[in-house]
Amino acid sequence: MSQQEAEQSEGEGQMRAEEPMEDTQAEEFRASQSPQERRMAEKRQRRREQREAEIRAEEETSADTVHLKVFRYDPDVPEKQKPRFDHFHVPYERGLTVLDALLYARDEFDSTLTVRHSCRQAICGSDAVFINGRQQLACKTQVTELDEPIQVEPLPHQEVIKDLVVDMEHFYDQMHAIEPFLQTDSLPDDELVEQRQSRENREEIKMATRCIWCGACMSSCNIAAGDNQYLGPAAISTAYRFAMDEREDEAATEHRINLMDQEHGVWRCQTQFSCTEVCPKDIPLTQHIQELKREAVKRNLKFW
Repeated sequence: MSQQEAEQSEGEGQMRAEEPMEDTQAEEFRASQSPQERRMAEKRQRRREQREAEIRAEEETSADTVHLKVFRYDPDVPEKQKPRFDHFHVPYERGLTVLDALLYARDEFDSTLTVRHSCRQAICGSDAVFINGRQQLACKTQVTELDEPIQVEPLPHQEVIKDLVVDMEHFYDQMHAIEPFLQTDSLPDDELVEQRQSRENREEIKMATRCIWCGACMSSCNIAAGDNQYLGPAAISTAYRFAMDEREDEAATEHRINLMDQEHGVWRCQTQFSCTEVCPKDIPLTQHIQELKREAVKRNLKFW
């Protein structure tokens, strides 16, 4: 073989190595991955897509400011008791979130602007608001993802305390009503030995453990808006997390499912998927509600 032929053959080999996997190969590769590896791969892909979208939005943005249209209401000040919208133009910088923009507006333009926030890392759930017609976490939402003016309102179907802050007491009452803690009497005799859980069971309930009690799902639910006694998707999904945990005692599981198997429990859900769509942690809330319905039916079946 001549030197020229060898170089050509080597070049073809490099090209073949750089070619993407065939569809069948990709499917086989995905099938060989564990659920956690698939989730991590999907998460990395979403990050890449989000980053690419941010870069495109920044390249397309010619304005130096972001236009905010913020809901205002203060029951303690007579001239502010009538709800209105105030407009703010906040300087834009890379990575600016809606919460960043709100805090800038508060610090630089109007110190009375009120918004609830804490960790700024999408963990505490305290800054859930209604952004451009959708329940979202202000600290997680990039302004480059939104059309201007960016309209920010308090969560719907909740009593407004002031500006963007709503009363969450009813939501917390519903969450506590399902007893959101593990109930077991079968602890190891040795206090230094952990109570084991299988990997399969951990995978089954893993998504339900991600709830941050932000209330976005409850706000999006039309059933909860019209039925003040309905437990709501967050509470039911949290009940699912404990009811399906193999470490909980059978008697406690039975008690928990009985709490769900009520008129204002799982049976009030009409499977609209609105809660699942707005959940900032991608929890399959509707699926968990249906699973508890299935468990309730199974436990009520009598074969004799």
